[in-house]
Amino acid sequence: MTEFFNQVSRRKFIVTAGISASAVLLKGCLGNPPETGKSGSTSTQTATQPTANINDAQKPETTKAKLGYIPIVESAPLIIAQEKGFFAKYGMTEVELSKQASWGSARDNVEIGSQGGGIDGGQWQMPMPHLITEGLITKGNKPIPMYVLAQLITHGNGIAIANKHLGKGISLKLDTAKPLLTQLKSANTPFTAAFTFPHVNQDLWIRYWLAASGIDPDTDVKLLTVPAAQTVANMKTGTMDAFSTGDPWPYRLVTDKIGFMAALTAEIWKNHPEEYFAMRGDWVDQNPKATKALLKGIMEAQQWLDKFENRQEAAEILAAKKYFGLSSPEVLANPYQGKYDMGDGRKIDDKSMAAYYWKDEKGSVSYPYQSHDLWFITENVRWGFLPKDYITNGAAKAKELIKKVNREDIWQAAAKELGIPAADIPASTSRGVETFFDGIKFDPEKPEEYLKSLKIKKAGI
Repeated sequence: MTEFFNQVSRRKFIVTAGISASAVLLKGCLGNPPETGKSGSTSTQTATQPTANINDAQKPETTKAKLGYIPIVESAPLIIAQEKGFFAKYGMTEVELSKQASWGSARDNVEIGSQGGGIDGGQWQMPMPHLITEGLITKGNKPIPMYVLAQLITHGNGIAIANKHLGKGISLKLDTAKPLLTQLKSANTPFTAAFTFPHVNQDLWIRYWLAASGIDPDTDVKLLTVPAAQTVANMKTGTMDAFSTGDPWPYRLVTDKIGFMAALTAEIWKNHPEEYFAMRGDWVDQNPKATKALLKGIMEAQQWLDKFENRQEAAEILAAKKYFGLSSPEVLANPYQGKYDMGDGRKIDDKSMAAYYWKDEKGSVSYPYQSHDLWFITENVRWGFLPKDYITNGAAKAKELIKKVNREDIWQAAAKELGIPAADIPASTSRGVETFFDGIKFDPEKPEEYLKSLKIKKAGI
């Protein structure tokens, strides 16, 4: 495996220059189990909530599950399934939602599992479940099998820029901003961009955005890892030029007049896969009916969320102190309608650019397409995070890992039990060819050709 993974510290995060680790790391980032019993730390359904008339064939083996989440819109299906009683409806009356201080904390807590004070699974960036399964980012490189069960959302992310760079050509395309980045690098004050965990969604979005304009993210700028909840605070210090993360954090920069939005990920890759629901494999193997019950609750929440008339209520639920802790639900309400004030004079009012949870323009959002798993793994190969043998020889190694981790079969079984129409259950594990804003296409049947088409990469392909 790549040397990088042996160098990743489970106990540390890279933070912006001039800020001590103690100022940036939140409780839980160092691998401590999340606190329970305090306001905002957890939420648990009680057995007094109404449940459906569940037949014995579908009755879950356990009513308990502990799910981790990060306070960004990707977690909404878990929170709504909890708050609207959808988990309880299918027999999961004792689901506990545990707010994670960082993705590193979530990683640590899924390692120890709920029996050790951690979590059974929850919300994940990709391909974290695959990397954990391979033991690439775990303590002592111990493999911990995980199963990807559903995609939670499309869109809902953006790349935010500090206001000091307004009017300097930093937008979706960076052609006119190249001299600025070169000047900053020459002055030993490189353009500094942050994401919330290395080698996964938000790192990959910012890398793709930069590289599409001929900017090498490993040599032309400085990249950092910062927990999502710290991004706004760090931007205020002036030591961070940009960050990539989920709503509401990028949009808060605009409303707080700290920064502007250079791009939405919906502009970089329309209808792109975002974060996923995944559980420890041993928990799923022991509780197959409970797993389907959780999925049914999430699916119903996703359908509820996709009704735009519900989104004001959703914003109010998510904004509450125990979940996102926002000063106003309007920070979420406008983006949820596809309305973005980008902060640089550009305004977007387009519902097709909003977050979707159940269906988008290309079909199912919730279904975990294996072709999307392959893109995330291919990008890890692109940047040297995984060896190229995952993609060579017809991507046999990557496909073997995907088949082990991606349990679309469980999604299909849960959907059928839920009564989802056959037309809404994808018949293929591939969504087909994907197209990015720079015209590059990813054909999941030809991942090596995709890599060869990219000018900036670390992989020798």
